[in-house]
Parts: sequence; structure tokens; C-alpha cells
Amino acid sequence: MSELPDRSILKSAWSGLCPRCGAKTLFEAPARVAIECSQCQLDLGALERGGRFAGMLTALVAVMLILVAYAVEATLRPPLWLQAAFWAPVTVGVVIATLRLFKTVLLYAAYDRREGASE
Repeated sequence: MSELPDRSILKSAWSGLCPRCGAKTLFEAPARVAIECSQCQLDLGALERGGRFAGMLTALVAVMLILVAYAVEATLRPPLWLQAAFWAPVTVGVVIATLRLFKTVLLYAAYDRREGASE
């Protein structure tokens, strides 16, 4: 199994830490996994398997945000411009954070399986 001494999965997702060396090379864009770690040359593209489910996760997050926005509208009745100014960046931030966490969990699990199989 991989040695991840004091790295939490949340810290790894937020910082984009490579599962092998711990360098901040996991993501090349806010929610796109890099092809390869530039430090240890780990083939991250071969480990990423969450592409199909990323769309489903994004849709689920969107439905939850729509329900929350509807509840805010029903109770507080803020003006439309305020809702747009608030919900646009919140939606982008929540989707990116969720995708980073989801992809990191799947990639780390694939790395652990691969390293466990090679021992």
C-alpha cells in the first residue's frame, strides 16, 4: 500500500498532491487531472477513471444547489441581481471543489490498488 503518513484526502484534493511523491502536481487545471506528475513521473492519466461519473456528480451537485437556491428564494425573496451575483461564483466553486475531491479519491484508490497488486 502507499505511504500517506499525515496527508488527509481533503488536503490532498485541495492542494493537488501526487499520491506517490506528495508534490502539488495532481491537477493541471482547477478540476483536470494532470497526465503525469512532473516530479516523480507517475502516470496519472492511467489512474484516472472517474470521467464518466464526473458528469453525474456535477448534475447531482447542480440539483442540490438549485434546491438550496429555491429555498432561499422562497424564504428571503432577495432581488434577482443579488441571487445571480451570489449563486454564480458559489456554483462554480462548489462544482470545482466537489470534482477535485471526487477525482482525488478515485485516483488515490486506483493508486493504492495498483501499488497493492505490485507488491
